[in-house]
Amino acid sequence: MEINKIKEILPHRYPFLLVDRILEIEPRKRIVGIKNVTVNENFFNGHFPQKPVMPGVLIIESMAQTAGILMLSEEENQGKIPFFTGIDRARFRRTVVPGDQLVMEMEVLRQKGDVGRVKGVAKVDGQIAAEAELMFILK
Repeated sequence: MEINKIKEILPHRYPFLLVDRILEIEPRKRIVGIKNVTVNENFFNGHFPQKPVMPGVLIIESMAQTAGILMLSEEENQGKIPFFTGIDRARFRRTVVPGDQLVMEMEVLRQKGDVGRVKGVAKVDGQIAAEAELMFILK
């Protein structure tokens, strides 16, 4: 799935759209997406100018947006907005810097109606950069 289709599904826009492409999708089960991290990202101006590092909260947000694409691609969820209701077991294992390609692998743990829980990892070059369980509600 390329960026124009992603923009049809997700309500996020620049500078907060943090998924560039979807590589795999298994409806109601799992999804794999990518974020190409470039030095032109606005957040690098302040985090940190001499040693740019992608903020951990934005890595988690990239993971959440990837999971959001999975949920919102279902016909009954189209037009809804995903909201965080919780984050558990978040861990950061390595820094993400300009030039990295962040690969988010997310899987559904549970979904009942508009409420759900997913878990996943964000990797760079096969190494885990972050992992977390995310809870959400669709409104």
